[in-house]
Amino acid sequence: MFDWDDLRVFLAMARSRKIAPAARTLGIDATTIARRLVRLEKALGVELFETGAGERGLTARGQALMVHAEAAESAAFAAMEEMQGQQRKLAGQVRLSVAEGFGTWVLAPGMADFNRQHPGIRLDLITASGFLNPSKREADMAVMLARPQRGRLTVRRLGDYGLHLYASPAYLERAGRPDSPAALHDHTLVGYVPEFIFSPELDYLDEVDAGLEATLRSTSIVMQQRMLVEGAGIGVLPDFIGRRDPALVPLMTDQVEIVRSFWLVMHGDLRGLARIGAVADWLQARIDTLSSGRDGGQA
Repeated sequence: MFDWDDLRVFLAMARSRKIAPAARTLGIDATTIARRLVRLEKALGVELFETGAGERGLTARGQALMVHAEAAESAAFAAMEEMQGQQRKLAGQVRLSVAEGFGTWVLAPGMADFNRQHPGIRLDLITASGFLNPSKREADMAVMLARPQRGRLTVRRLGDYGLHLYASPAYLERAGRPDSPAALHDHTLVGYVPEFIFSPELDYLDEVDAGLEATLRSTSIVMQQRMLVEGAGIGVLPDFIGRRDPALVPLMTDQVEIVRSFWLVMHGDLRGLARIGAVADWLQARIDTLSSGRDGGQA
C-alpha cells in the first residue's frame, strides 16, 4: 500500500509539471518531492511521469492515476467541509481570479456592499497577469474571457460587454479625428504587448483593421487607460472603463464595435458551498450593472 499523502504530491506535480512550482505549492523542498514521487512509482510498480522539453508530463498510467487522485482529493475536501460545518455557512475564504480592468472598474466599486452583506466571507481578488486555474486549485473561482475546454469545472456565462476605440480631446485636436478604421494606420495606437497577451480575446487591433499595431504598449489596461487620458494616442477599451471616464471620447462607434463575454469558472467540487454561491450571485449582479447602466456605463 502506498502512502496516501504521496497522492497530494503527485497531484501538485501533475498540475505544475515542474518540481520547483510543486514544491512551492506544497511548502516542502524539491528533494522531498522527487523522493516521494519515486516512492509512489515504486509502490505502484509503474512510471507516472515522462520528461520532455524541461517538463514532466504524465504517462498513460499517470493520467489514469490522475482521475482517481482527483476523486480522492475531492472526497477529502468534501469531508473537511462537512465536518467543519462550512457547507451551508456564509463564512470562510474565497479566492477569485479576475482580469485587472474587470476587478478595478466593475468589482472594486461593489466590494463595500459585498462586505456589508457577507461580513464572514474573506474575499481575495487576484489580478496577476493571466488567470489562476480553478481546475488546478490555484483559485476557487475565476472570471475568464473564454470558456475553458478541459478540467473538472463548473462553467457559466455571466454576460457580454462591448469595447470601442477611445482617445482624449487633446490628442484628437493635435492629430486629427480618424473617420475610418483604415485611417488609424496614420495614428499613434495604444495597446497590449503582443508577447504578453495572456488571452487571445485581448488581441483587439487586428480585429479593428488588418495590420494595425500599437506603438505605445503595456501589459496593464490601467496604464493603457491612463496613457489615453494623457493624450498619448488612440486605443481600445471596454466600455465599462471608457464610458465612465469624462476625459475620453468614443470614436467610430458605428464602424467599430467589439464584443466579448465573461465566463464564471469554478472547481466542480465547490459549487455546493454557500460562500461560493454568494460570491457567484454577487458577480452576476455586478455584471448586470453593466447592461443596465446603473454603475459605470453601458456595455
